[in-house]
This record gives sequence, structure tokens and C-alpha cells, in this order.
Amino acid sequence: MSKTVSNYLDCQIVEEDIKLTLFELCQASHASEETIRSLVMEGVLEPIEQQAQEWQFPGSSLRRAKLAQQLTEDMEINPSGVALVLDLLDRIASLQAQLVRLSRH
Repeated sequence: MSKTVSNYLDCQIVEEDIKLTLFELCQASHASEETIRSLVMEGVLEPIEQQAQEWQFPGSSLRRAKLAQQLTEDMEINPSGVALVLDLLDRIASLQAQLVRLSRH
């Protein structure tokens, strides 16, 4: 498993109740404002507030933004590709959770 995918599965959990501004998300994820905006346009990140000047993001966005930044830097994947990779990783995680639940029964 690649280091980036492994990081996705092993990263820290941030409380959902925490809200991050665009600036805070950029700082915490080491991503530029342009990168975050393109990730919003691709549906990778979903701001709580829809007006761009007042964007706030749930705590879960930090994990996605960090991984998106890693995929962009390390693998030179564009925002559309990042959206696809994250969607597939989410599906894998969901299927793994289903397998765990089924194996308990």
C-alpha cells in the first residue's frame, strides 16, 4: 500500500463539530487557497456556508484536504483525479466496514 493511501487510512480524527475557515483549512492542510477552491468545485470538499467569502468547513474536511494535497504533490494528480481517488477510497472503507459487520454475525 502506498504511503499516501496508508496515511488516508491511519490519519487522526478531527471532531466534526469543529468549523474551519478557508484560511484555517489552507494552513492546516498546507494547500493553497486556489487548491481548496478547485477541490470545492470538484465536490471533494463541501463548505458549510455556500458563499465563498464566508466558507467554513467541518472538521472532517481537514483529512480530505490533507490527502488531496498529498495526492496533488506526490503523485501530480489533478483535482478531477483527486476526486476520483477519494471517492474510491471512501467506497473501499465502506466495503471494509460492511465486511467487518458481516463477519461479526
